[in-house]
Amino acid sequence: MIHGVINIYKEKGYTSHDVVAKLRGILGQRKIGHTGTLDPDAEGVLPICLGRATKLCDFLTEKEKTYEATLLLGCVTDTQDTLGRILETRDVSGITGEKIREAVLKFEGEYPQIPPMYSAVKVNGKKLYELAREGKTVERRPRMVQIFSARIRSVEIPRVRMEIRCSKGTYIRTLCHDIGAELGCGGCMESLERTQSGAFSVQDSLTLDEVVQKRDQGKLAEIVWPVDRVLERYPRIVVSPQWESLARNGGALREQTVKCEIKDPPDGSLVRLYDSDGQFIALYAWHRQNREYRIKKMFFHEKTEE
Repeated sequence: MIHGVINIYKEKGYTSHDVVAKLRGILGQRKIGHTGTLDPDAEGVLPICLGRATKLCDFLTEKEKTYEATLLLGCVTDTQDTLGRILETRDVSGITGEKIREAVLKFEGEYPQIPPMYSAVKVNGKKLYELAREGKTVERRPRMVQIFSARIRSVEIPRVRMEIRCSKGTYIRTLCHDIGAELGCGGCMESLERTQSGAFSVQDSLTLDEVVQKRDQGKLAEIVWPVDRVLERYPRIVVSPQWESLARNGGALREQTVKCEIKDPPDGSLVRLYDSDGQFIALYAWHRQNREYRIKKMFFHEKTEE
């Protein structure tokens, strides 16, 4: 079994679940998970976790993401993208590049975003897109999202190409809709590409066909990120040999049982724990009050494990 993360470039026409299903066949293993849904018509970076690395899915989903999006002004649809049913078309002759820049910049920072009806958000136990397909529209509570930066790449009215760096849970379709509403002419998303997801960039991603080529060449190891590489933003600590057994069983570790270059780290901060041979064991969290590290995620395995 392969353990690690592959940076997949999801092509148009595939759902995120399609990618997982195809990789199961390509790699010949079942334990695979993705780290954040991309709509079928969207493309771009989709980190895929394999084997023990599936424990990372929640960590990777939390990370900020960057998108290249094209906003089509003057068109409002029920799905907030060009795949949906057109609800309204409006004149854009009075829209200028300066007005567009002012409107886009208003959304930088935190803003309350109402999830679109065509989304997987649940209301009363049912996904919104299921209700939408039944012709129903329900009230949705706005959720706070953060737009870290919104840069305009080009303006060729009615199209605006943007680079958006945002928090998890942000719907770029809805952002395009909201920018159009701010301008008074309406708008929807015409195209979307995710170019960055945490540490994973589009430059390092591979299509499914390229993964097949690596498999056939016997070079899969070259494209799999080890678990600890994915977590390298967290400091490294090493447990003393006499305490390694305790660490491998997820026991709490007093500060004197490990070697750590950081003195008095922030409470709750995460660290990568290794044994004296350099084997990655687990992700631990520092508890200042008790002066000890406590288990967060265990990654150690017996060498006999398949």
